[in-house]
Amino acid sequence: MQAMAIEIHSDEVHTAPLASATVMLLRDSALGPEVLMMRRHGDSKVLGGVHVFPGGKLDDADGEVAQDLFDQPLKHLLQSLQQADLDAKTAASLYVTALRETFEECGLLLCDGVAPEVLLQARALLSTGQGFIGVLQQLGLPLQTRHLAPWSRWITPRVASMTHKRFDTRFFVAQAPQGQEALHDDHEATETVWLSPAQALRQYWDSQIEMAPPQILTLSQLTHFDSVAAILAAARNRPPALIEPSPFDQDGQRVICYPGDPRHPVAERAWSGPTRVTFRNGRFEPDGGLAALLPTGP
Repeated sequence: MQAMAIEIHSDEVHTAPLASATVMLLRDSALGPEVLMMRRHGDSKVLGGVHVFPGGKLDDADGEVAQDLFDQPLKHLLQSLQQADLDAKTAASLYVTALRETFEECGLLLCDGVAPEVLLQARALLSTGQGFIGVLQQLGLPLQTRHLAPWSRWITPRVASMTHKRFDTRFFVAQAPQGQEALHDDHEATETVWLSPAQALRQYWDSQIEMAPPQILTLSQLTHFDSVAAILAAARNRPPALIEPSPFDQDGQRVICYPGDPRHPVAERAWSGPTRVTFRNGRFEPDGGLAALLPTGP
């Protein structure tokens, strides 16, 4: 599939970032870990035609879940996100958002031992407009936050290059549930595909798919792992990186830099790969090309 041409925005966004969550669903394969990606509908107002991880913004209902429905103490969920100005209720809400969006966007329920017929029931109930938590309660299914591990936090800058909105997004990793098939609704998403991180980056470089910088650079990080277990272990043994991209224009091109770059206010690197990308050739590219995104080159 040919990637769509993307437009770079320069308008300053004055609204506060919207709290949101996205989930990198992972499975092992002969090529190593694979991650689920979905192509957003071309008419979408946010990243239309772009391949993303399932996710979306926090809804009010995500914060109204009773504490006794959680499988972990709320203070544990708060500690896992490692943000000093966050409260336990909001932290728990972000976990609910991640679980809910995963189910709504690709039909995968991060819950142990769900029988196929129960999964079909859950999807059918959701399609009637019932809320995520209500569906779980009606079918006697638990809310299992333990399947999620925080990976990073991305806050869109005021000059958001690819959207007209700002987001404060928690990136989580999770092992895809066995026996469940990922779906797309042909409304919000038009394609569902499993790719190794290196495959996704090569397809991006060959203009077969379009991606935004958070996906590009996150996939580059994942190329360093040889199993889902290794990714989950890494997520649970280090604090989630805080990424606040810093964009500027240079020689008529949009450049976005990240922690560790000479133009970024944070001196410490957040990852070992490139610390900036430049919009050229109709896409965001790091200095050094595709080889800079892969541990051993293309």
